[in-house]
Amino acid sequence: MAYKSLLTVVTDAEQSKSALAQMVALADGQDAHAEALCLGVDRSQAGYYYAGANALVLQETLSRANAEADELLVHTKDVLGKSGVRWSAESGVAQIADIGRHVAHRARFSDLVVLPQPYGKDRGAEAEPIVEAAMFEGHAPVLVTPEDATPFQRPSTILIGWNESVEAMRAIRRALPFLVQADVVRIVVIDPPRHGPDRSDPGGLLSQMLARHGAKCEIDVLSKTMTRVSDILNRHAADSEADMIVMGAYGHSRFREAILGGATRNMLEQASVPVFLAH
Repeated sequence: MAYKSLLTVVTDAEQSKSALAQMVALADGQDAHAEALCLGVDRSQAGYYYAGANALVLQETLSRANAEADELLVHTKDVLGKSGVRWSAESGVAQIADIGRHVAHRARFSDLVVLPQPYGKDRGAEAEPIVEAAMFEGHAPVLVTPEDATPFQRPSTILIGWNESVEAMRAIRRALPFLVQADVVRIVVIDPPRHGPDRSDPGGLLSQMLARHGAKCEIDVLSKTMTRVSDILNRHAADSEADMIVMGAYGHSRFREAILGGATRNMLEQASVPVFLAH
């Protein structure tokens, strides 16, 4: 299986540069179709205005969102038109509270959704719900690309964050097209349990499964020398010159991750290489 339908959602031309570039590179390397959904975000929902705001205010925000969508579409068509890959692009307007529905509908019919980092300087409030809608409502894997990441057609070195969770296994299965193409897949196990069926060979069964698909695996067992798992994975990705990290998303509830933080949120905030997520 290969990724043949790629999707990105553009709500800001500057912040979507890395995702567009990565999608084009993948479309070229995977012989896939690149699709862009350009959304103008309408924030004119109840609660944003004092009681008594008239319809002119609401019409103004809607007109502004339509103009923004048109500008994004022109920009995106220009980028994709020069790429040499098969592509399509269209625009639309969505209220911020309803943006997930539009994203999920398109993600459901895509093999992979490529999106910019949802956290960081000048990120819009819609960035996080777009990532979550693609994964949770669209049931699609998501490749999150940092601003300064170098686009790749085929990842050479891939890190897998392996903790034996259902979410991690689902991400690994969805990432198989990448894993079998990579020169090396490094299965990273951090502080494996001392008691359990795999205590003598942490990551061994996963390595065996992937090897039967043709992936070239190595197992890295690391100690938890830093407080956050995401920091350990990021440091190891830099040390091993990885092109991509594969991990399960949101092992805890999204509410808990948003309030207290977690491996997924921390990774999306700090990652310097693209992160492949599935739930």
